[in-house]
Order: sequence, then structure tokens, then C-alpha cells
Amino acid sequence: MSPGNKEQGLALSISALDLVPLGQGGTSVAALRNAAELARAVDRLGYTRLWYAEHHNMPGIATTTPEILIAYVGSMTTRIRLGAGGVMLPNHSPLKVAESYKLLEAIYPGRIDLGIGRAPGTDGLTALALRRSREALVADDFLNQLGELIAWGNGSFPADHPFRAILAMPDDRPLPPLYILGSSDYGAKLAAEMGVGFAFAGHFSQDSPDPPMHAYRTGFSTNGVLDKPHAILALSVYCADTEQAAQRLASSVLLSFVQLRTGRPGRMPSPEDAMAHVFTPEEQPLVAAYRRLQIVGTPDQVRARIEEIATRTRADEVMIATHAYDPAARVRSYELVAQVFGLPETSMTA
Repeated sequence: MSPGNKEQGLALSISALDLVPLGQGGTSVAALRNAAELARAVDRLGYTRLWYAEHHNMPGIATTTPEILIAYVGSMTTRIRLGAGGVMLPNHSPLKVAESYKLLEAIYPGRIDLGIGRAPGTDGLTALALRRSREALVADDFLNQLGELIAWGNGSFPADHPFRAILAMPDDRPLPPLYILGSSDYGAKLAAEMGVGFAFAGHFSQDSPDPPMHAYRTGFSTNGVLDKPHAILALSVYCADTEQAAQRLASSVLLSFVQLRTGRPGRMPSPEDAMAHVFTPEEQPLVAAYRRLQIVGTPDQVRARIEEIATRTRADEVMIATHAYDPAARVRSYELVAQVFGLPETSMTA
């Protein structure tokens, strides 16, 4: 927990999720430089961890490969935990995932997290291109894959298993702490049964976070990895000095979401274009649905809303996703959230 939080409200760990937005008129080179600036900022501002998600074939999002982004920003930061939020396991060989994250754990000891999801993180055709097999596309083998990943992390393959002779190198580093990601009860119940961390995708899921978060906590097995549950709730947050500025900041992702859901994905639009856009009657339900997920306002307004949701869901940690067009305004949003929650800012430099 961050020590300053108790004096200003609910004791709550605060983390960050970066989808690395690609804006209209921008380049991937600039987007990645902005991601590095954000990583340095949240490291300095006292955020607990910074995660990157896996997305494919989305023109407005650059986070195709979380492990590369982790390696990229690791040397620019000093204390913040870095992780995948997450690796979409059906797209990958469990052995390759184990090797990648054990290697990251060797490069940045004690700073790496491994979030695992079972969704493709993309559309069906792109999932087929990733997996190179129609059989793999329809296979329901997530639990088998997850079991292999864990076995390569702790050497627990049965004596007669053909993979027992294979080492996931480096073999002197553990698999990083495991979190199961979810937007429904399935991931919550699986994480509880395994006794590992759970992260709910409240920044995009239309389902209420309350049932999965409560199911995880009430069903948690102490015979697993952790001795007590740890539930992370990701939220879409846009904070600025004025409510008007916060609404402007949030406008770009709102239009981007509608374009994606109506089959017109593209680079993230500017606030000017987003504020000028007139949504059609067909688009209005999508607008209303996504606005319900957004927490938008001044620092005090944002803190009150985050604390209300965190209390209701019994979250141990809130992960802030501010997917915005303007990199400076995005960093400012994270700064204001850190200040209003009393996070312990440091002067560390990488």
C-alpha cells in the first residue's frame, strides 16, 4: 500500500496500464517515445506497477508485444514493477512465454509480473494468422496451456511427461508472479482456485466488476501460490485540472471506441475531431455504454469515484488506464491521480 493514501482516503495501491495509443498524424516512433516518458513519470510518481496489454490488428494501439515494451522501459525506470496485462496465452507456445518472462525476470529481478488471458486480443482472422492453425483457433485448451506454463516455471511436469526433459531457460530464475486476467466470472474463479492474483478488465468490460471480484475473494484457495487474495481492478480514468479539460481528454477514446465497434478502426482521433463529431442514432448506444465505463473529472471527482468502486468491489489495487491522444495531458492525468491519492513521489532517475 502507498503510505500517503490513508491520510487522504481509502488505503489503495494505484498502478498504470498503458495501451500505447497511436494518434492521427503521429508515428509509432513517437508513440513509443511517449510510452517511455509515461513509464518514467509513473515510476517517479509512486505507482505500484505498469502493465502493457497484447493487442493485434488495431491501428490505434501499439502494444502488440508486451515483453518488448517491458524490456524497452525497464532500463529507463528504477523501482516500478513491469508486466504484461497481459499475454493472450492461446496465441503463444507456453514454453516461449516461460522463456521470455524468466529472461525478463533475470534482467530486472523482482520487478516483473505475468498477467495471463485466454482471449485472442484481436479479431478471428488475425487470431488465425497468429496461431497458424484452424484447429488451434477452435481448441479449448487454455487450462492445458496454463498448466504447461506453470510446469515450466517450477519444474512440476510428471515424471512420464515428454516435456520434463526440456528446460525453460534461464533455469535459475523463477517465473514472475502470475495474475489471471478476466472480464467475467471465469477468470475470477480460476484465479481463486489456483490461489494467484486476479485482474478484472473494468476499463472495457461491459459487465459489472462486482460479481467477479467478489467471486475471486470468496472462493480464494490458500493452498495456492499466495497466502491471501490480491484483486486488481483496471479502470478507464481521465483526470484534469478542470472538468471541461478532462472531458476533452476523454473524447478521443470515446470516438475511437465507437469507430472500432462499428467496423471502422483507425488511429486515435484528436480531441478537436472527437469533440466536433456528431454521433448518429445508431452510434449513441455505444457512446452511452462506453461513457458508463469512464471516470472523468477533476482530481477530487476522480478520487471519489475510484474509491466508491474500489470499496464496493473490495479491490486491493486499482490500475489506471488513460488511453488518450495528447501525451502531455495523459501524463498530467497520471500526475493528478498520484497527487490526490498521496502516492510517494521519488526523485529516482534511471
